[in-house]
Amino acid sequence: MEIQGKIIAVLPPKSGTTARGEWKSQQYVLETEEQYPKRLLFDVFGEDKIKQFDLKEQERVKVSFDPRADQKDGHWYGSNRAWSIERAETPIPAATT
Repeated sequence: MEIQGKIIAVLPPKSGTTARGEWKSQQYVLETEEQYPKRLLFDVFGEDKIKQFDLKEQERVKVSFDPRADQKDGHWYGSNRAWSIERAETPIPAATT
């Protein structure tokens, strides 16, 4: 799936260790630029991808992601894992007050 919008929040990175080794992920909030904006929380998994995408607040991007739902111990969990991010060609106008 794909969605376009502006990064409105960059959340703190998370990390841990599993049987396969160490891992790192970071979550971001994207807001669409429509009359009634929608917000999507998505994550980037892997230190290499986090550094590659190097997302900052206020950047306009197109995010390709895979939505996912898993069940564990009777509870459902969801995620939107980004696998490709493209920066928009035109910058967002600066806010005026």
